[in-house]
Amino acid sequence: MKSSKSTFCVKSFEDMKALLRAQSLSFPEAPSIHPPEKVEKPAKEGKPALEDEESLFEKAMEDVAPIPRDNRVERGLPPQRPEPPPPPEETEPMLKLMDLVRHGMGFEVADTPEYIEGTMYQAPPEIARRLHQGDFSIQAYVDLHRFQVAEAKGTLERFLKWAVTTGKTGVLIVHGRGLSSSSSSEPVLKQKVVEWLTRGPWRKWVMAYATARSCDGGAGATYVLLRRRPVSKRMKKSR
Repeated sequence: MKSSKSTFCVKSFEDMKALLRAQSLSFPEAPSIHPPEKVEKPAKEGKPALEDEESLFEKAMEDVAPIPRDNRVERGLPPQRPEPPPPPEETEPMLKLMDLVRHGMGFEVADTPEYIEGTMYQAPPEIARRLHQGDFSIQAYVDLHRFQVAEAKGTLERFLKWAVTTGKTGVLIVHGRGLSSSSSSEPVLKQKVVEWLTRGPWRKWVMAYATARSCDGGAGATYVLLRRRPVSKRMKKSR
């Protein structure tokens, strides 16, 4: 079945030239193109346009009058005043207190009621204070803390016997401060240690004793300076 549309075929430029002269070939006119019309989109419901917002604001503010400056009260936070420096007479004690709390500087055990010291036969009086200040090397120590009195005495005697046998002269006895004892308000073990050193058989070996420094236990420990030889009756008579 043949198509109803007419077709033509030009085989050469000469044939085309003849067709143009005979005006037997026509071309359809190009359709006119018009730009599409702008279609305004309707504003979304619930959200007025910018112009509507401005008009609404102006309408709402029509009857509003500004407050005169004379009738306004401006509020603000009061300025913080710097704290005045402490008086000069309080500055130095505060600095010393800060050093004592932070670094332990300025604390002297010898200035407290818990401090003890003593010297034995023919020992210079200042040797006990020198012992407390750390002028003598501490070569050994024994810990009697939390011991019962009888157990502490036996342990101390064995320790002192070992110390004099091995040639130790500077020793440390840790006995605790005794402040947590419920049986008595006095430090029982601390007093007993002093009694054993000054009244028992070990008094011949002890030259001096003194409360330890804070780094070695403070009032809860005692330095003891031992002799290399015990004091005898012959030595007392000769002097």
